[in-house]
Amino acid sequence: MEDGAVSIAGLVFGVAASTNDSRIVLLAGATGAAAGAVSMMAGTYLDVTSTRDRANALIARARARLPLDPAAHERRISMRLEAAGFTPDEAATVTAALARNPDAMLAYVAAFELGIGRGEPDSAVVHALWMFAADLAAAATPVIPFAIFPIEPARVISLVLTATLLTALGVARARIAHRSVLRMTVQTLAIAGVAAVVGVLIGRLVTG
Repeated sequence: MEDGAVSIAGLVFGVAASTNDSRIVLLAGATGAAAGAVSMMAGTYLDVTSTRDRANALIARARARLPLDPAAHERRISMRLEAAGFTPDEAATVTAALARNPDAMLAYVAAFELGIGRGEPDSAVVHALWMFAADLAAAATPVIPFAIFPIEPARVISLVLTATLLTALGVARARIAHRSVLRMTVQTLAIAGVAAVVGVLIGRLVTG
């Protein structure tokens, strides 16, 4: 959402600074918002599918290699467990239990050596659709005022709505990351401010 709001805000404010026709701003903003949302959706789909395919390939390779030298894997597991605080006897017990259960051994290797979880695979389609909806909703925020109001009030309303959305996103980021609300909010607004200034400068340069 932050990406959609920031990128389209920069586009909208740049175009709005170079024209007095709200239809031009609306056309540029709506086109950019739709194209950006589709791009983010496609990127998310490819990212999830690529990550899943890579994980499946690594797990298949580990499944094929485990029977070739089980002793080496068992030694490595024992060393890792002892490094984590297990006593040698405890590490040996756990390692022996894993060795008796090939699926458990594979799950251990996947999780702790390959860094791959063994839960249900993520749905690439669901992730992509959520990304599309979130990006489009955020990107539409700076655009909608130009579809409703004349150019002058639309500029102000767009700025206020975009700042409000970014403030809410900054607060949400802070809550999720357990960071300073003020710092995250200022950071989010600063990034958007830079994008808006760049957009305005380019708009001024293009129109002379």
